[in-house]
Amino acid sequence: MKRRSFLQSMPALAAQGSAAPVRAAVWGTQHSHTAGKLRAMRESPLYQVAAVCETNAAAKARAEKNPAFQGLAWVGEEQLLNDRSLQLIVVECSVWDALPMGRKVIAAGKHLHLEKPPGNAWAPFKALVEEARRKKLLLQTGYVWRCHEGVNAALDAARKGWLGDVLAVRGTMNADRDAEQRAVEAKYKGGGLFELGGHVIDRIVDLLGRPVKVQSWLRHHTKAADNLADNNLAVLEYERSLATVTQIAQMAGAGDHRSLEIIGTDGTVMVWPESNPPRMRVHMRRPQGPYRAGWQEITLGPQPRFVGDFAELGKAITTGQPLRLSYDHELLLHETLLRASGELT
Repeated sequence: MKRRSFLQSMPALAAQGSAAPVRAAVWGTQHSHTAGKLRAMRESPLYQVAAVCETNAAAKARAEKNPAFQGLAWVGEEQLLNDRSLQLIVVECSVWDALPMGRKVIAAGKHLHLEKPPGNAWAPFKALVEEARRKKLLLQTGYVWRCHEGVNAALDAARKGWLGDVLAVRGTMNADRDAEQRAVEAKYKGGGLFELGGHVIDRIVDLLGRPVKVQSWLRHHTKAADNLADNNLAVLEYERSLATVTQIAQMAGAGDHRSLEIIGTDGTVMVWPESNPPRMRVHMRRPQGPYRAGWQEITLGPQPRFVGDFAELGKAITTGQPLRLSYDHELLLHETLLRASGELT
């Protein structure tokens, strides 16, 4: 670089190096992911978490006793949305509140992180995404395997052709729900698949794109005295691949069992993202990249949730760069989830 060009670039470089942290707020306290997301932001130099808003009095009283919220200013909805200093609002709420709250955030001109699943309707979600796109506001949904080292390694191996032709993707997202959570999920036709299946479908459509056909079997098979679809299977059909998503609501040891497999003609990658420790099992027909021929076991380091997602979001806000997963990806993901859950035909 010539000296004159270098000197002209110095202010921009200095500004980039000293970019102010993103001023963020959290709207809602009742989701199980809220504390973890707060921790990820508060421990990151990319963020200044300024406030929290909870309009439910009982939920607010509980949250005020939670150490995760200590030191934050409690504000009302109007104050939250009208605060021009806030760049990002993280919406942590019930499924039925996600779209109304998300629309208010985008209407207020702020970037949005929206808890999953973002409502059970297609048209309002599409309108939300298109408004964010039109206003050039970032929108990120809260699916938890997007930044997982093992899951991304599996997708990377498939994309690089190391697995040959991908014939099947299989994902399992089981749980062991108590009566209170079962009642929440029973409000929706897709039950547990609607609540948790999006984590898997998110990764499938990122790899394979739009399925040709989506079929599902949503069943109540446990002895629980409710109508929750608690034993579920969805099949996403592609021209030359099949992807299956299974979800059971009553499984002992469900977390360690959650898995993603990508099976190809020349290799297979199996990942247990939430086992302790997270691990992979890989088979290659011939050596590929870091993998030897044959089967091998790989133990991964800790995979803290939300850290990678909020690192990417914070950098995108400060640099003006787009998120890795586009508006169109969010639309395809939600459409496919709704089809698998029986909410959209």
